[in-house]
Amino acid sequence: LDVNECTSENPCTQTCVNTYGSFLCRCEPGYELEADGVNCSDMDECSFSEFLCQHECVNGPGSYYCICPSGYNLLDDSRSCQDINECENRNFTCTLQQTCFNIPGEYKCLDPVRCEDPYIQINENRCMCPAENAGCRDQPFTILYRVMDMVSGRSVPSDIFQMQATTRYPGAYYIFQIKSGNEGREFYMR
Repeated sequence: LDVNECTSENPCTQTCVNTYGSFLCRCEPGYELEADGVNCSDMDECSFSEFLCQHECVNGPGSYYCICPSGYNLLDDSRSCQDINECENRNFTCTLQQTCFNIPGEYKCLDPVRCEDPYIQINENRCMCPAENAGCRDQPFTILYRVMDMVSGRSVPSDIFQMQATTRYPGAYYIFQIKSGNEGREFYMR
């Protein structure tokens, strides 16, 4: 008559399966059977693949979970992170004069554009040098300010943005140049 070791002594730390003349130990999902065939130890799922989570994998007893950095939410797939747009959610501390600009993981408060003399401001991001002003003779007719974020980790070289001159004004000529901020020679024009 077979003895059911699972009910009489149950040597297994998790699940015991009686067999004819013996027994087998099984482990719950997320655990693996040790070499002794009796004990179960936690599997470190995070060590299996670096692609389980978009940002960081945290091993737990019998399972794992993903976490995102500050400024990001974990999506419904429990693996991917999405940037929180603080400007859209109205969760920022900019003044009424400043503009909220969302960037990955956080936001920046941008001061309004200020046109320097002899330029006059036409709208929130454009300055114009009036043709009748003698100080405007060798100056660009308009200066347009645009703000954009550049995500790190891009493969280089890559195009960041493109500008195009217009033929609307006959006799006008255009000069494109990097005026400042390129002391480290990270950017170039072509």
